[in-house]
Amino acid sequence: MVFQGRVINLRVDNVALPDGSTGTREIVEYTGAVAIVPVNEKGELLLVRQYRYPVGKTLIEIPAGKIETGEDPTACAHRELLEETGYEAKKMTRLFSFYSTPGFTNEMIHLYLASELTLKQQKLDDDEFIEVEAVPYQHALDMIWTGEICDAKSVAGILAAQDKK
Repeated sequence: MVFQGRVINLRVDNVALPDGSTGTREIVEYTGAVAIVPVNEKGELLLVRQYRYPVGKTLIEIPAGKIETGEDPTACAHRELLEETGYEAKKMTRLFSFYSTPGFTNEMIHLYLASELTLKQQKLDDDEFIEVEAVPYQHALDMIWTGEICDAKSVAGILAAQDKK
């Protein structure tokens, strides 16, 4: 273990390679995340706009968040949707799960479709600054092709919801 943080851990492993030699692998450990495609009664997607320090710009994304240790992914999806957007979902449908970048992290993202939404109140963390915007589904697709939506979980979620919404 090289580093233990509040969000991630970093370890370096010595590994046996297929040809019999050895090598090292740097691995980012992460408890996993959920990502939610919320669809309102008009068929619009609720997207979040927030500044992402690692890439140095504001991104438009689907709501998402870290699964706490021992937390059920579906319960996390409900919690994160309310925290980030202020909406509760009567229906939370699991779409699929995927590894975000298996070349260096064990992060698994669980993707959900949220519907039958009721507006409550956003419950942002102290260090979160998120704007919510309702976007017609076709416009969200166009935003993928123009590069306005460019993070993998959002692209996967919006495309996956195409036949499910």
